[in-house]
Amino acid sequence: MDIKRIIPFLAMPLMLILVEIGALVLSIPVKEAGESAFEDPTAFGNIIIFMVILLVFTGILLLLIKYGFKKLITIIIAVSIFFSFGYIFYAIVFHVLGSSDLAYLVTLLLSIGATLLLYKYPEWYVIDILGMLIAAGVASIFGVSLEIRWVVVLLIVLAIYDAISVYKTKHMITLAEGVIDLKTPILFVIPKRRDYSFIRDGIGRISEGQERAAFIMGMGDLIMPTILVVSANKFLPKGWQLGFIYLPALGAIIGSIAGLCVLLYFVSSGKPQAGLPPLNGGTIIGFAIGLVLSSF
Repeated sequence: MDIKRIIPFLAMPLMLILVEIGALVLSIPVKEAGESAFEDPTAFGNIIIFMVILLVFTGILLLLIKYGFKKLITIIIAVSIFFSFGYIFYAIVFHVLGSSDLAYLVTLLLSIGATLLLYKYPEWYVIDILGMLIAAGVASIFGVSLEIRWVVVLLIVLAIYDAISVYKTKHMITLAEGVIDLKTPILFVIPKRRDYSFIRDGIGRISEGQERAAFIMGMGDLIMPTILVVSANKFLPKGWQLGFIYLPALGAIIGSIAGLCVLLYFVSSGKPQAGLPPLNGGTIIGFAIGLVLSSF
C-alpha cells in the first residue's frame, strides 16, 4: 500500500484527537473566565436556540451564495472567526494575566493577528492549525454550557440534519462549494501530495466529481463530537482516569475515532459524505460504553 496515500487518512484522526484534547485543556480557562454559551446548562431550550442559529446562519449564507454576494460572505465569516478567536484567546489570557486592561488588549491583538493571518496567508497548514484552535475553543465553550443528555440529543438531531442536507437536499454541498470557491478558511484541508498549495491549487468543485488535490473536512465534523467529550468530562467526572480524562469522556474519544474511521472508508470513494452520522454515532456509543464501564 502506498504510504503517500495513507498519510492523509492518518492525519484526520490525529487532528480529531488534538482538537478533543485541546478542548479538554481549554475547558479549564474557559470555566475560569466565566465563558458560557447558555445561562442554564440543563435547559432543553438551549438545543432549540442552537438549531435556530445554525439554520438561520446556513440560510443566509446560501442566499448570499445564490445571488453572488461574495464580499459580504467573506465579511460575515471573517467577523465570526474574529469573535471566535476573541472568546478563545480571552480565556487563555485571563488564565495567565487575570481580568485586566492588559488582558483585553492582548486578546484584541491576538484575535486581529490570527484573523489577518488566515486571510492574508490562507495556506493549508495555517488554516488547519488555527482551525483546530477554533474547533477546540468552540467545543470547550459549548461543552461546559450543555448538560450531557442535551448534548446527546443535539448530536442525534445534527446527524440527521447533516444526512438530509448532504444526500437529500444537497444544500450542504452547495454551501461547501461556495466556501471553497472563496477560499474562506473555515474548512480543514488535508493535502494528498507534498507540493500542494491551497493558495495556488484550491480544491476543485465537489459536484463535478473530479479528482481533488486535497481532502476537505467541515469544522463542525470535529467540533460536534468534541462537545460531548468536554461535557462528559465536566458533568460525569467518574470512573477510571487517564490523566485528567475520565472514562466516559475517554470512551467518547475512542468512539469518535472509530466513527471517523468508518467515515474515511466511505470518503475514499471520492464522493461527498455526511460526516456527522458516523462521527456523532460513534462518539455517543463510545460515551455510553465508557459510562457503563465507569460504574464497575
